[in-house]
Amino acid sequence: MNYKVLLLDGVDAVCETIFKERGIEAVNAPTLKGEELLKELPKYHGIVVRSATKVTADLLNHAPELKIVGRAGVGVDNVDIDEATRRGILVMNTPDGNTISTAEHTCALILSLARNIPDAVQSLKNGAWDRKKYMGSELQGKTLGIIGLGKIGSTVAKRMRAFGMKIYAYDPFTTHEKAAEMDVQLYELDEVLKAADFLTVHTPLTEKTRGLVSLANRDKLKKGVRMVNCARGGIFEEADLVQMLDEGIIGGVALDVYTAEPPTEELYNILKHRSVICTPHLGASTEEAQGKVAEQIAQQMADTFENKSYIGSLNGKSIALSMNKEVQPFLIVAEKLGYFASQIAAENTNALDVEYSGTCAEHSEVLTDSVLKGFLTNTSESPVNLINARFLADNKGVKIREASSRTTRTYNDLITITISEPADYRRFSATPFGESDFRIVEIDGFKIEQQLAGEMIIYSNIDRPGMLAAVSSALAAKNINIASLSLGREKKDSRAVTVVTVDKKLTAQDVQEIDKIEGVEKVRYISL
Repeated sequence: MNYKVLLLDGVDAVCETIFKERGIEAVNAPTLKGEELLKELPKYHGIVVRSATKVTADLLNHAPELKIVGRAGVGVDNVDIDEATRRGILVMNTPDGNTISTAEHTCALILSLARNIPDAVQSLKNGAWDRKKYMGSELQGKTLGIIGLGKIGSTVAKRMRAFGMKIYAYDPFTTHEKAAEMDVQLYELDEVLKAADFLTVHTPLTEKTRGLVSLANRDKLKKGVRMVNCARGGIFEEADLVQMLDEGIIGGVALDVYTAEPPTEELYNILKHRSVICTPHLGASTEEAQGKVAEQIAQQMADTFENKSYIGSLNGKSIALSMNKEVQPFLIVAEKLGYFASQIAAENTNALDVEYSGTCAEHSEVLTDSVLKGFLTNTSESPVNLINARFLADNKGVKIREASSRTTRTYNDLITITISEPADYRRFSATPFGESDFRIVEIDGFKIEQQLAGEMIIYSNIDRPGMLAAVSSALAAKNINIASLSLGREKKDSRAVTVVTVDKKLTAQDVQEIDKIEGVEKVRYISL
């Protein structure tokens, strides 16, 4: 078959060269957009985009022959992966292409904050000669706090250590052994925030990282800390920055990413502050990075067209298995159980044991990929999928041990996860009950039966009359309704484990009220 690929968004010319060398027709259309783009799409089997083109459901509606969407870069926020998967369209990215460029840009912004370089440059260009006004500080001996020790965060650590900085890092899913290989010491998040003279973030934007720095946690920060964000807009609460700068809570901030790009007028007013350094999302904007990602995506897509490999695919196995009704329920329950376990596991957990019994055992390899997808989803700077889950786990130093048996236990099929590190609860089993009914059926040997969905509270309690009533009353006082519950116990008058599903999200204070009840222990809140 003669494949045809459309290159958009000004992707580097090497992309077209590689495709043509591989015998694939490539058309470079850097300015094509709107209705003209939609009219062209039916001719193509592949498209390559950067960040400007939004690959929406509507765009895909106009591309009936499309087989691959290639993103020349890491982020795929501009690609509707779920819609592409439903249509059997492969989505690929190049997660390693801009590691160096983004890390170097981060280092440049750290230096700019330390030495007031942008303001000093502008002052001199305006005809002033004011050396005292732009007195800087050395990096030697200062503490750099790094939130997120993935590829970019660890590269920043290596470079800034050469400046004589002390590195404090927080990454709950990187093991101490892996951090030691990088010559980095792991600390608790609050310890990093308290110690950091400079702070840089390299994490995905999740509910846990959104507003990581804000007026709400001002007391956790070292006074006068200088901060850099080249990761995702929203990790620093932009609306709070001016007040935090004016009050001296933070000494300066450098931003390369924003909640709105281009920034809104309101955001521009924040960026005009004298202590804000800002660049227009330049982390990956180097000739080398753009050339590298353009070459990588062309080679990856050509390999896929030729059925040689699916490296860089974000949804390859999902597509292959989407029509397999036998495997699909197990994939879902495995991912849900992995996500469940991630919210129980202690930070820096370095190993998971995964066991399969029954007919699901023959699909153990892909099911473990799904477990890891759920386990890593909220902690990885790169999108996690069935193809890259093991690679990302290995990068974080998480070891996987698998065991399979066709012999059935209480249930015909059972997936069990055991967490290596000490935690409130360590062993969980789940199984599908039906097409969309997935239940956890055992926690640390206690038999229960509860759907893996919604907002869940787990607690251990003394098995005596009134315990459930006490918990119900505490929830009712907060206007929180119980949707369902399951209780498992060892024997009468001993210990029990109870799982309660409620109708709305809980706050930390809501959970604390339950934890205060006499006889209730190990209270954990799980949001699925």
